[in-house]
Formats: sequence, structure tokens, C-alpha cells
Amino acid sequence: MAEALQKSEEIKVFFEKYREAFDEKLLEEAVNVKDRIDEILRIGNIDLVSNAHKVVGYIVEGQEEELKLFAKQEGIAWATHSIELSFKLEWIQAIRRTLWTFLQQYNDATYNKSGFDFFSMEQDVNTRVDTFLNHFFINYSTYKDSLLMAHRQLVENLSVPIIPINAAVSILPLIGSVDSFRASILEEKVLTEVGDSHIETLILDMSGIADMEPEVIHHLMKIIDGSAMMGCRTVITGLRSEVVRKMINLGLSFDPKTKTLGTLQNALSEYLSVE
Repeated sequence: MAEALQKSEEIKVFFEKYREAFDEKLLEEAVNVKDRIDEILRIGNIDLVSNAHKVVGYIVEGQEEELKLFAKQEGIAWATHSIELSFKLEWIQAIRRTLWTFLQQYNDATYNKSGFDFFSMEQDVNTRVDTFLNHFFINYSTYKDSLLMAHRQLVENLSVPIIPINAAVSILPLIGSVDSFRASILEEKVLTEVGDSHIETLILDMSGIADMEPEVIHHLMKIIDGSAMMGCRTVITGLRSEVVRKMINLGLSFDPKTKTLGTLQNALSEYLSVE
């Protein structure tokens, strides 16, 4: 163990001595990445060259836990800033090739002097490089998935903006396009909110919807029926002529108990005495 530690320290000193040459060789190997170094630094505050030396240090010294932790930090950083994975892969492979170039030079410089076991080192180094890559990609994927999920939940919440007016009345303004995916979210969120908040009147303002596909209309009818079963009446405002024509052509109509008004202002005036 003591001999291995001494050897790793000697290699570390060798790399420090030829640090400038190492950097030049590394940039020469990383054909596509070298022109993006400043951009990556600006986007994610990621210093590729400095980080390369950290990776090499952990590999040479056999600091596997530190190597895994650094890979995790790198994975999260690259995922956070959505930096292309192809650059990271090329950069790590460039580090691998450059590392071996200088280990060969170290071997040549110390041949028959230090008892350097080149083949044993080959297995250790390649295993540690692969360990770094594996932990980087695992953490990149895990964190990226969590970001996507958080973003999706945010979008879902924004796509169902139920606004309470008082303890009994809420407004759901629908704006933009409504596809079957968003309609499914609407159905789940609306029924949950009606139950949790004990909404008695839900004003569904559709003035921001220019058109809807038949399956979306069916979803809205299910929302209205489901809300009614929970004791909540739905008031629809702002139906556009395009939507009305489509419903007529499809032979669809809302439940007779569902009230429709021309504008949101009409509904507010009627249910809240707002002038």
C-alpha cells in the first residue's frame, strides 16, 4: 500500500511538472470541444481544463469516492444547464487518451528505475475512467428526469389555473390550445379541487379557446358531469361560435342543468353581484 501511494505521488508530481504540455495535448485530442470551452464556462461556470486535472488527480491517486462525488457534481451541473452530452463524452475520452500518453512518458522516463507496473496501472486507470463516466451519466439522467418532472408539474399546474373568488365560487379560465393530454390533466385537477375546496360554482371561461377537437369536448362534458355529481354546478362563459358549430355538427350538447353565459363579466355580475 505504501509503495502504491508513493508511486501515485510520483506520477502526480510528474503530471504537475508537465501540466502545460498536458493541457496542449488534451486540447489537441478534444477536436470538437476545444472551441466550446469558453462557451461552456460562460453557460455553466464549468472550467473543463481545471476539472480535467481534478479527474486525473483522483484517478492517479485512486480516490474512487472523491471521483464518484465529482462525477455526480458534474452530472448535475451539465443537466442543469442542458449542455450537450456528446461534448462530455468526447472530453472524457480525450482525457483518457492524454492521460495514457503521459503515463507512457512517465514509464519511459522511469524505466527500470521505479518498478512501474504499466499493465496493472492500465487496468486501474481504465476502470476509474469508466467509473467516472458511469456515475456522470447516471446522475445526469437522474437529475435531468427530476428537472423535466418538476417542469411538467409546473406546466400542469399553470394549465389548470383554478382561481377562487370566494369560499363557494371559483373561475377556471382556459387559454390557448387544449389537446387530449391537457384535457386529461384538467379532468383530474378540476375534480380534485372541487372535492378538496368544496367548490359550489365553477365558472368555466372558454373565451380564450378558438377551437377544440371532439375528444376534448367529451373530456369537458365529463368534467361538468363529474363536478355535478360532487354538488358543484358549472357555468360556461365565452363559448366561441367555432366551438358551438362543431358541437352542433357532432350532435353534442351540455347537460341542460349547465348554464351558459356570453361573457365572464356576465357570470361575475350574476354570481357575485359585480357590476
